Amino acid sequence: QVQLVESGGGSVQAGGFLMLSCTVSTTSERPFSRAGMGWRRQAPGKEREFVAGIIYNSASTDYADSVKGRFTISRDNAKGTLYLQMNTLKSECTTVYYCGMVKTILTSRLVSDYDYWGPGNQVTVSS
Repeated sequence: QVQLVESGGGSVQAGGFLMLSCTVSTTSERPFSRAGMGWRRQAPGKEREFVAGIIYNSASTDYADSVKGRFTISRDNAKGTLYLQMNTLKSECTTVYYCGMVKTILTSRLVSDYDYWGPGNQVTVSS
């Protein structure tokens, strides 16, 4: 059974920073080290928006234009953990953040390419 659990969210003032973590429990059939990963966020009533992605060996990353230069995605395959360092946070970053596991070793901006998601973690940025 593959399980993803996000942590590290909370409340921060605009201009501040937070680091989200995603702890992944996997199976021998779906090892974390052989899966692309990504972060998405979803505000109430809106679609789940791509934020950042990383391929299985960290050799390539991808970012939404809205977070490029402020957010950094990384992973530690030995620990089975995905990270999202969020700097210079803005009020529009307030929403629930989800980590997801891609069906392949690559990352993707398409929701349909993911087969596992965490329950989500709330980030609130006050101005």
